[in-house]
Amino acid sequence: MSLHRELDYQPLDDEHDPDDWRPNSELAFVVDDRTNMLVVAERLAPGDAIPLHRHRIDEIVVFLAGRAEVRVGDETHAARAGDIVLIPAGEAHGVHNRGSEVVEFRAAFPTTRLDVEYLERNPAPGTEGDPPRPPFAIDLRTGEVEPV
Repeated sequence: MSLHRELDYQPLDDEHDPDDWRPNSELAFVVDDRTNMLVVAERLAPGDAIPLHRHRIDEIVVFLAGRAEVRVGDETHAARAGDIVLIPAGEAHGVHNRGSEVVEFRAAFPTTRLDVEYLERNPAPGTEGDPPRPPFAIDLRTGEVEPV
């Protein structure tokens, strides 16, 4: 067993991810050397949105605080603390915080190699006219990024 309590939250202002620029939101990755699992801990700022995207693996999202609008495929639902959203591999999804409080959640994946294909963007400054970059995968253990 591994217990992860003190998370290292970082703003989403990474120049290496020009498709998901959200400097008022924060996220932390939980990766354990003993498992092949990943948990993304996120604090989604009021007004911010996770752009529509998809993964080639299943995802579980557990909402801890706030209220969010969650889109999975063609359906949109209101989510609040205590709700759990199961997202099948390949299904487009995104989250929007339309409220005045931070939305906090955890997203769990059965791997430490996370692939992402952006279908929409939160463009970084200076990239507003660019299309989403091609799908990529990042190994959260090593930081290595490669095309998918």
